[in-house]
Amino acid sequence: MSHIPEYCLKPTYFIDSDHPEILAKTEEVIQGMETDVEKAVALYMYVRESIRYNPYNLSMVPGRYKASNIMNREPREGHCIYKSILLCALGRAAGIPTKLYFANVRNHIGDSKLTEKLGSNLMVFHGFMSFFLNGKWVKATPAFNQALCDKLGVAPLDFDGINDSIFQEYEGGGYMHYETMHGAFHDFPLDLCESEIRKHYGQLFETDYVELPGFEF
Repeated sequence: MSHIPEYCLKPTYFIDSDHPEILAKTEEVIQGMETDVEKAVALYMYVRESIRYNPYNLSMVPGRYKASNIMNREPREGHCIYKSILLCALGRAAGIPTKLYFANVRNHIGDSKLTEKLGSNLMVFHGFMSFFLNGKWVKATPAFNQALCDKLGVAPLDFDGINDSIFQEYEGGGYMHYETMHGAFHDFPLDLCESEIRKHYGQLFETDYVELPGFEF
């Protein structure tokens, strides 16, 4: 694994994979599994289903993006950035290299309330991640839990540890479209995220935290 950057395995401020509770949860989820693919799939399913997806909060408070805080937050819900950070931390705790990706996408979940509130169907800084498995990077999007997908009448994204899993189906047909890729990161780039969000949704921000009402599932 010498050709994989060492920082893709190391803890960071946000991806605190050395936190005792992250380590304990990782061990619990992957117990008895032998291959990295098995472990990655199990960790993916844990994050996808244990934290329900809720895009209706935007925060610029650094501590909210620490993986250990995301895992223990009540209520157990969060948007794609939170869930991708947590999955990166769990992967590294399992000894699997991980990194984060961010993109601007359209038709995020086909939710008209969110589009109306934001004034656009462009979702800025959508987060996903990747594992290094069997000699290649494999992308995963752990955001959209089964209950939400059932409500919207779409299939959830599955992950097999072999193929990229990033094109979420949305309500009404079709799949998420990636318009702008911000690149890959070994830690969460909060400054870039804040810059992009304020550029597109600046009218929403009067404080460092915005709660957007109306999401029910």
